[in-house]
Amino acid sequence: MILTPNPSRRVFAYPAPVDLRKGYDGLFGLVQQSLRCDPMCGDLFLFVNEARMLCKILVWDGSGLCIFQKRLTLGTCAKLWREDGKAVRLTQRELAMFIEGSTFFARRPVIATTDQKPVVSDHAL
Repeated sequence: MILTPNPSRRVFAYPAPVDLRKGYDGLFGLVQQSLRCDPMCGDLFLFVNEARMLCKILVWDGSGLCIFQKRLTLGTCAKLWREDGKAVRLTQRELAMFIEGSTFFARRPVIATTDQKPVVSDHAL
């Protein structure tokens, strides 16, 4: 499966709310223009809507673009947005926790950017 752990795959969260009526082309454009990344590199790109009840992940699987979507029925997703517009870098474990609706992110600010270490590490546990 595409979302299984892979050490060579990075995870980036888009730093602002996104209108998730966007499909492949709209999300592809956000990755290219705003994040300055190649959407076809195999990395995972996470997008969250303003209400934080819906998220989408865009990923290239080697033969085409895939979008995975989750809508929460209870609660909201963590707010991963940044004022400076830099992408938030997550570990694959953090992404899994996010998708499962973990409240960890609501209690601890996510400060990792593309040029910093991830929030969760073995040392922090």
